[in-house]
Amino acid sequence: MARQLLIFLLLWSSSLLETAQQSGTAAMARIKSGTFVPLYGSEKEPVAVQGFQLDKYPVTNAEFLAFVKQNPQWQKSKVKRLFADQNYLRHWASDASIGAEAAKISNSPVINVSWFAAKAYCECQGKRLPTVNEWEYAALASETKPDATNDERFYQRSLEWYSQPNPQYLPPVQKSFRNYYGVFGMIGLVWEWTADFNSAMLVVDARGTGKNGEQQFCGGGSSNATDLKNYVAFMRYAFRSSLKANYTVGNLGFRCAQSTKAQVARR
Repeated sequence: MARQLLIFLLLWSSSLLETAQQSGTAAMARIKSGTFVPLYGSEKEPVAVQGFQLDKYPVTNAEFLAFVKQNPQWQKSKVKRLFADQNYLRHWASDASIGAEAAKISNSPVINVSWFAAKAYCECQGKRLPTVNEWEYAALASETKPDATNDERFYQRSLEWYSQPNPQYLPPVQKSFRNYYGVFGMIGLVWEWTADFNSAMLVVDARGTGKNGEQQFCGGGSSNATDLKNYVAFMRYAFRSSLKANYTVGNLGFRCAQSTKAQVARR
């Protein structure tokens, strides 16, 4: 009897997990396999990106509030400083309330979250954070092209957004542009965490000397730039490289990704 009950509970749990994953993927976009040339690739060789699923929208304040209610260890008064600095969710009124601004920002991207918290959120949904290569590959898409590398208007719009100050209230996640894959706000809302955010550590102008320039990477972030259209990507790499996993920033959010069955089978 006990064995039958255990089998029933396992099947029931599996069904719940599958239902949750199916519900999650409904709000995800399929990013097809392809290649792109990252700024810091070896000899600028194309890098292959396998197909994957990516959230259509950054995670919102309302979604993250539901997460911390179910996982109190990630509430602002309870999270350990090892996993989030003192500014974690500083724009919320309390552990379980966004506060007086809720009506204005519930559907806006959540910010002031650490990499640890973002990772935990995605894993709770049966997902993961996208890699730098996955994020950059998906962000190359304009409204009509999967690769807008040579689209001057696309890059000009990105430059103009980065030059603007942060608004008092971030807009709802649906208010940014929808790209070729059906993903919203890759550029135009917030910076976003990636799984390997610090994988492109840069050195200073004295690069190649073998000296460690970890404290000077921001200054050398675009020292290799020869094309203006690469500037926005250099800013992203430099910004990511300046972070530590417990940092929280007022314009840094995240979205989740999910491997396809083909990706899982190859592991």
